[in-house]
Amino acid sequence: MSRIGQKPVPVPSGVTVELKGQDLKAKGPKGELALTLVDEVEAKQEDGTIVVIPRDKSKKSRMMWGMQRTLINNIVIGVTEGFQIELEIIGVGYRAAVQGRTLNLQLGFSHDVNYALPDGVDAKCPKPTSIILTGIDNQKVGQVAAEIRAYRKPEPYKGKGVRYLNEQVFRKEGKKK
Repeated sequence: MSRIGQKPVPVPSGVTVELKGQDLKAKGPKGELALTLVDEVEAKQEDGTIVVIPRDKSKKSRMMWGMQRTLINNIVIGVTEGFQIELEIIGVGYRAAVQGRTLNLQLGFSHDVNYALPDGVDAKCPKPTSIILTGIDNQKVGQVAAEIRAYRKPEPYKGKGVRYLNEQVFRKEGKKK
């Protein structure tokens, strides 16, 4: 039995959730998100919570149970609070700046990397070496963070590159004489 799937998703005040068959729409102060649930599970709205139940005892429905509950929870959190991921840039001359809807990165290449931010994701650079990504869709914010990090992953010898805040990078010892 899924331990995560058993927990009901609380719906805070100020959030309206519409359930029509397998389609779920949530509207809150930050925006509106929608999700289509898989056929193996069903959701019910009960006194301020959403309960996810598997339709049968098959392996696939048990696998989908916890995941669908987590996706619903992420939607509810997204429309109330939103999500935020912080990246830090380490390296001499490495820096970032936001210009409109474009993130301008200088990562030691012969050219600047211009990353166009998708709709629903905003970026701020409080310092030239830090990037704060915010949005209501957890998947979209995480995907943008992963794409930015992929331009220059942290390398193991000096640790230079783009990394998540508080990410531990395995360091190697250099050559010895």
